[in-house]
Amino acid sequence: MEDAQIIELYWRRDQSAIAETAGKYGPFLRDVSWNILRSYHDAEECVNDTYLRTWNAIPPARPMAFRTWLGRIIRNLSLDRWKQSQAEKRGGGAMELLLGELDQCVPAPRGTEQAMEDRELAALISRFLRGLPKDSRVMFLRRYWYGEDIADIARKLGCGQGRVKSSLFRTRKALRAYLEKEGVAL
Repeated sequence: MEDAQIIELYWRRDQSAIAETAGKYGPFLRDVSWNILRSYHDAEECVNDTYLRTWNAIPPARPMAFRTWLGRIIRNLSLDRWKQSQAEKRGGGAMELLLGELDQCVPAPRGTEQAMEDRELAALISRFLRGLPKDSRVMFLRRYWYGEDIADIARKLGCGQGRVKSSLFRTRKALRAYLEKEGVAL
């Protein structure tokens, strides 16, 4: 079923919208959540919460890029759950390592102006990513948006892990230089 048809089901408050969403995007949502949480139980809860949030948001929302819209919801829910679990146990893990890789090129949050700065920073990063070659952009997004392992990225793109690692290193370095040039204090 096409995304527009699924969204129309939500607008009509037809509960089959959730089943259609699960059928088309369930595996994608579980993968994104698993990559962040590394817990099937927590990932499944986030997927179910995504369906609930979608049900509550449509209407009035009418997402233009439904997969991306769902991806943002599942990612945010999963990151919130990951932060909660880290606060509870204060342990290290794969997500901490993943986010640590970006520490050198993304500034730390500061004060009450954070929300506006975050939007400006997101716009700068989006502009930067649009200027990258497709392979570099895909590797960056798979690693830092979807939280995929380097081995998985290499396998999915049909290249070696060394190529992925070096591309990510060069992209992070270029992103840092770009942000500094744009006046972002790192």
